[in-house]
Amino acid sequence: MQHKYLLKCIPLQAFLLAACMPFFAVAQRGGGQLNQQISLNDLSAFKSPSPNWSVASSVSADFVKHNTITKKDGTGILVSIPGKEKNEDIFTTMEHGDIDLSVDFMMPKESNSGIYLQGRYEIQLLDSWGKSALTSGDLGSIYERWDDARPAGQQGYDGVAPRINVSRAPGLWQNIRIAFQAPKFDAAGKKIANARIVRIVLNGVTIIENAELQAPTRGSAFANEAAMGPLRIQGDHGAVAIKNIRYSNRVNTMQVDGSRNVWDSNEKPVTIDVKGEPVVFRSFMDIPGKRITHSASVGIPHNISFGYDLSNGAVYQIWKGGFLDASPMWLSRGDGNSRALGSVVALDDKPALAYIHEEAQAWPDSLAKGVFRAKGYELDETGMPTFKYNYDGIMINDKATSDDGKSLARKIWVDGPAPKDLYVRVADAKDITDLGNGMYAVNDFSYYVQLDKGVKPLIRSAGKGKELLLPLKNTDKGTFVQYSLIW
Repeated sequence: MQHKYLLKCIPLQAFLLAACMPFFAVAQRGGGQLNQQISLNDLSAFKSPSPNWSVASSVSADFVKHNTITKKDGTGILVSIPGKEKNEDIFTTMEHGDIDLSVDFMMPKESNSGIYLQGRYEIQLLDSWGKSALTSGDLGSIYERWDDARPAGQQGYDGVAPRINVSRAPGLWQNIRIAFQAPKFDAAGKKIANARIVRIVLNGVTIIENAELQAPTRGSAFANEAAMGPLRIQGDHGAVAIKNIRYSNRVNTMQVDGSRNVWDSNEKPVTIDVKGEPVVFRSFMDIPGKRITHSASVGIPHNISFGYDLSNGAVYQIWKGGFLDASPMWLSRGDGNSRALGSVVALDDKPALAYIHEEAQAWPDSLAKGVFRAKGYELDETGMPTFKYNYDGIMINDKATSDDGKSLARKIWVDGPAPKDLYVRVADAKDITDLGNGMYAVNDFSYYVQLDKGVKPLIRSAGKGKELLLPLKNTDKGTFVQYSLIW
């Protein structure tokens, strides 16, 4: 096996695409302010809700169990739990024409629901986590129309599949934003313009845009088309939780083509793709409130990536979707910065390792001079890097991998024994919930941490929230920490 030690930046030219990627990866633009909200203090905003619908203060949708949600009494979250009684869809008393709609939603494993614009045009909600081949039945898609008179196997038609899968794992909160232009009619009631999906943004990534709707999709509540209609949420197929239903009736209907409002006629986006083998790319990377000047972005096949801070060993963000937009490095004189092209989960950029001699001792914001010395990284036979550094005289190895695009498995190990009270900080968040069997939900169900069976972390109060720490312990199998991030 050949080992390569790379201590310098990999040249950008080695990874540039011959052609630009589709516009799923460029940051979303054009969305306006959502100045109206549907109250979820009770069910008064809905027409005659069936018994499967209720409001709750908190929910948990199961990562493992099929179609299972639990809830706590209260307000703020709309919940459908299909049961033995009559299960029906729910309709808002509000009716809309054009609408820019944002909804946070949570679904358990293998659940199925949908949002019907005007009660007629379904945008699919489905547990599509980890799927590689997407259809018009997957999360964020425009569901198909249906005609029994068509040949067998062709009754469904005109659906639109998402261009990339940025779905999150069952039981995590997700966001979908839909810009919809209603059909238009003349004074005599004749339709003169079809309805149109201007764009659908799932978890921050544009997955569909500029899709014309010739007629209602399958399962429409109304046989006709109209200028107005209620929102409808499907409740008879599977469990779902909904919160933060915000909207505006002003829709920016400008077509987004991947260059407008961003580039002039002589410039095109410069993007970096991952095809077949991992890519490691050095650049600056901006995160809220900070520029990371020693970032190594690692793109892995199956559309999963992470950012690694070479100055302190932190995995500071993870994402799904495209890899990198390196355009800022090439515009004008360039500023050395690249941007993640996908649905990003922000983690933390504090040092990965620290000595904690007592539970009340705070995790350091930075490292003393000379404590951390980067030693580059080594590529294995598949192209995945193992980052190496010296921490206070101890040689540390740090490797993160993903086999299926669903999670990132990280292992940190020591060459030789580790001193007492040396910890790895796995998570820092406003809340950390123990779900059992080594699974922890982090930051109000933004992502999961999965630990090996029998591993007991230290979970403690820190700042305005919680920290999850793992000790580097000496065992007969070596000195290491390992865990997975799931999202």
